[in-house]
Amino acid sequence: MNLNEIQNDDFRLLCEQVVGAMERYHVPGVAVGIIHDGAEHVAGFGVTNVDHRLPVDADTLFQIGSTTKTFTATLAMRLVEMGKFDLDAPIRKYLPDFRLQDEDVAARVTLRHLFSHTGGWMGDYFDDLGDGDDALARYIAKMVELPQLTPLGAVWSYNNAGFGVAGRVIEVVTGKTYEAALKELVLDPLGLTMSFIFPKDVMTYRFAVGHNVVDDKPIVARPWPIARTGNCVGGIAATAKDQLRYARFHMGDGAAADGTRLLTRESIALMQTPQASAALGEMIGISWFIKDAGDVRIVRHGGATNGQMSAFMFVPERGFAITVLTNANRGGELHREITTWALEHYLGVKEPAHTYIAMTDAQLAAYAGRYTTALADTELKIGNGELVMYDTPKGGFPAKGSPPGPTPPPSRLAFIGTDRVLALDGHMKDMQGEFLCHPDGRIAWFRFGGRIRARAD
Repeated sequence: MNLNEIQNDDFRLLCEQVVGAMERYHVPGVAVGIIHDGAEHVAGFGVTNVDHRLPVDADTLFQIGSTTKTFTATLAMRLVEMGKFDLDAPIRKYLPDFRLQDEDVAARVTLRHLFSHTGGWMGDYFDDLGDGDDALARYIAKMVELPQLTPLGAVWSYNNAGFGVAGRVIEVVTGKTYEAALKELVLDPLGLTMSFIFPKDVMTYRFAVGHNVVDDKPIVARPWPIARTGNCVGGIAATAKDQLRYARFHMGDGAAADGTRLLTRESIALMQTPQASAALGEMIGISWFIKDAGDVRIVRHGGATNGQMSAFMFVPERGFAITVLTNANRGGELHREITTWALEHYLGVKEPAHTYIAMTDAQLAAYAGRYTTALADTELKIGNGELVMYDTPKGGFPAKGSPPGPTPPPSRLAFIGTDRVLALDGHMKDMQGEFLCHPDGRIAWFRFGGRIRARAD
């Protein structure tokens, strides 16, 4: 879209920020949409694919990644209201053969644990087990191999695999595939006619492909789809327009745009009610991340697939929503910048300035070392009086056998609070992390990007 074609002054300013960020971060395509003062504005910029250059427009499909988790939770809440299951019943009530390495956890874990990421087992498990309707059942059977990292309910750590379990429960109680249940109970009633899961549906419309930025050059990322086992975790592709329609529903009273009642006000409110403390002062509701900033409550999610990054955020009290869809692995930097700008410009919500805490090399030594997760190893080293983060991808996404993606440049970390750091540069710029301790005071984990990385040294 040509910026001069945008009539609304505020939205034009927002789009100017988008275009500038696209150039800085080498993101080929972006779709952005907002709701403000009851009006809706959507625009697209750049191209869908650097090898086959179609312009991105307001109707271009992007993978929304893990924002799909909120659709899975919305579907689950519909089933709760239908009496199909209980958030606090053990998973084994619905999946009698459910197994984990820790038998006690397998016997006690509930849907509420799953939707609040407090199951405690290794959550970044992705596996391609074919396109058959039994894929999710086979995936759940393999979860017995996943190590239990923390006690049930004790530590928040982002858990993709937990939503795979939730998806399988949905299949069992509905007698349908997850995708069929989602379409029947969420997508169709909400009028989300441009939100799809299966590639065979996406490919009939204009859609974005992912890119990895290497040496400031975007290169098409393959494969495009995630495995069917991941559909309930992050499989939806949608337009910015559909994302805004979805935001209106969750900012409302549980009725669809045509007045059809899908959820009660109480269920909508419950989804946005804190269930546990998450990372960095945020809270987690039923799938939604929640943060109070002054007199407003920000509700958000986002997602990352193979070379596509998205942000989705709304402020119910102010009737404000924003979605930013990008097709590059550096899209996270772009959408963090854009959502921060939008919250300040439209709502006057500004992140407090950080105060950097000086640390000696001796103090930094307590934090330096190697930390590990399923998808990456992290080395924290001391250099020039600073802690520097080196991430080494290990592969495993979007499928178990996927090779590692590009190694990001190192990022300096500055301490901004007790055991809390801020990334100053690199692809992680402006992301925060925190160190978590054993009861005896020893540093046990580095939580960054929502995942706990176990100290390995």
